[in-house]
Amino acid sequence: MKEQKKQTALYRKYRPETFKDVIGQDHVVKVIENSIKLGNISHAYLFAGSRGTGKTSVARIFARAIGTSDIDLHEMDAASNRGIDDIREIREGVNTVPFESKYKVYIIDEAHMLTKDAFNALLKTLEEPPAHVIFILATTEQEKLPETVISRCQTFTFKKPNQEILRESVSIIAKKEGFALEPDAADLIALLGDGSFRDTQGILQKVISALGGSSRDAGGKKISREEVELVTGAPRRTVVNAFIDSLAEGNLQKGITALHNAAENNIDMGIFSKLILEKLRFILLLANAPDMSKIIEARVSAEDFEYLKKLAAGNAKNLSFDALLEILKASQLIGRAFIPELPLELALMKIVGQDRSAQ
Repeated sequence: MKEQKKQTALYRKYRPETFKDVIGQDHVVKVIENSIKLGNISHAYLFAGSRGTGKTSVARIFARAIGTSDIDLHEMDAASNRGIDDIREIREGVNTVPFESKYKVYIIDEAHMLTKDAFNALLKTLEEPPAHVIFILATTEQEKLPETVISRCQTFTFKKPNQEILRESVSIIAKKEGFALEPDAADLIALLGDGSFRDTQGILQKVISALGGSSRDAGGKKISREEVELVTGAPRRTVVNAFIDSLAEGNLQKGITALHNAAENNIDMGIFSKLILEKLRFILLLANAPDMSKIIEARVSAEDFEYLKKLAAGNAKNLSFDALLEILKASQLIGRAFIPELPLELALMKIVGQDRSAQ
């Protein structure tokens, strides 16, 4: 039994069970809850949004909230069941009444993966479904769905949770598992999660597993940012700080060396740029919005906070709004660059004023 508990994925273990458990999707939950209370239930819903934002979890909660039992709840993954024969099975099934519920609910995940013929077959069912049937389509790529299907659904768009929400969520889960995440460790895990509850919890599980444990033997063990860096392969703070120092000092070579070290260690340049952006933002906020000091102090280690305060007080001309904008532009180009570090190299050259090609 103990072994089985260890193998349970955190995103399954802490999947929301009720509407009140759903985090960061109030704009969806409130409307759905209210419609259920008023009895205004649609025959078809479309839940759209990026991965790991809670679409299928909310679909299951919705089904339970309207009294649908497990035997009358049907789920299909369109990524692996995408053909017309799969939809024909649904078309045949909808004509039978529910076994023990008022409604039969069909959840079709990754709905955009259905074939053209499957969509055409589904459309006929969506046009005139039996009164006891409700469809919930979930997709990460709404633009791939036919407009004829979208127009027959009540659409809800799920937002990516911001870093603050992910940070709080992963800290709570770590505590329940018997671990204490240091603030900057939680911040890094949230950043690596990239707007997905599922991915963020997966990263936490990887860290916990690597550090030995289950909640029973953790004993409230603290997890530091350095440990998260080691397990995930995220850029070490020393490399990130070296790049920022190069901006502050106007030292092109120092920045190029930091980028080279990051590339040599197979560090994801997208993540590297996010960490740079985060620290540059904190520096500018400390310099221009002192009231943010307490909030920033709670987000980083004591060592990093002193580092950021020192740079904020130093009035380095290169640590400016323009510099932040250049790094932001570079981060958006990394995914399209043949050499991932090239956009950051060009931004560095422009910021420190040593782009000799313009001379």
